[in-house]
Amino acid sequence: MLILIAGPVRSGTNGDIERIKQNLSVMEQYALKVYEKGHTPVIGEWLAVPLAEAAGSKMMGDEISESFLYPVAHRLIYHCDAILRIPGESNGADNDVIIGLERGMHIYRELTEIPGLSQ
Repeated sequence: MLILIAGPVRSGTNGDIERIKQNLSVMEQYALKVYEKGHTPVIGEWLAVPLAEAAGSKMMGDEISESFLYPVAHRLIYHCDAILRIPGESNGADNDVIIGLERGMHIYRELTEIPGLSQ
């Protein structure tokens, strides 16, 4: 399965780049575990940030990046099979889950819920 990892990135950081990086690192650790189960993980920022930078964004949260971050994640959801909603407050991640539920997708809230594949 292609599984979107949804969780806090900027929420609660007050724009502090180090805290944002820490949040992304947490998401990437979840992504690694999903990969180890035999699936393909994806994080919206992996796609949105380079696109925003190519469009002239200077930092996450500026007007240009805002025009990419949520729209890219929402487009990405339509290509995913499931969403892993990791812990932490995040309106964006909650919105991803709402879209996923509307599409009838599997929404996982724990790594242990995701079936493993033989590799």
